[in-house]
Amino acid sequence: MDESLNVLGEALEPCSLKPLTGFHRDGFCNTGAHNPAVHAVCIYATEAFLAYSKKVGNDLSTPMPQYDFAGVKPGQSWCLGGHSFVKAHLDGHAPQIFIHSTHIKMLELIDLDTLKQYAIDL
Repeated sequence: MDESLNVLGEALEPCSLKPLTGFHRDGFCNTGAHNPAVHAVCIYATEAFLAYSKKVGNDLSTPMPQYDFAGVKPGQSWCLGGHSFVKAHLDGHAPQIFIHSTHIKMLELIDLDTLKQYAIDL
């Protein structure tokens, strides 16, 4: 696992413990070479973003009990795949993010100034 720093170079803060998020389901958006989707950006889910995400094939809102996944609901935080965030940004549908909970690895996909535009915790 990569060092647990956020995009600001500080200690990575938890994204969500309920629902339990993260590639490792530890509440943090930790990532590394074992996580090709780079689940590194902590988003604030809205109804509009969840609908967009489902429309483009990344259904985060439908429960999948077989994976102990209740589905993400509006108002919850979630570690989104970095590539999905970049696509949403390019499509004009990027959600707001918690920058202190967004892993430094996101800087390999998108610049800090762009991330700051979506930050709700600065």
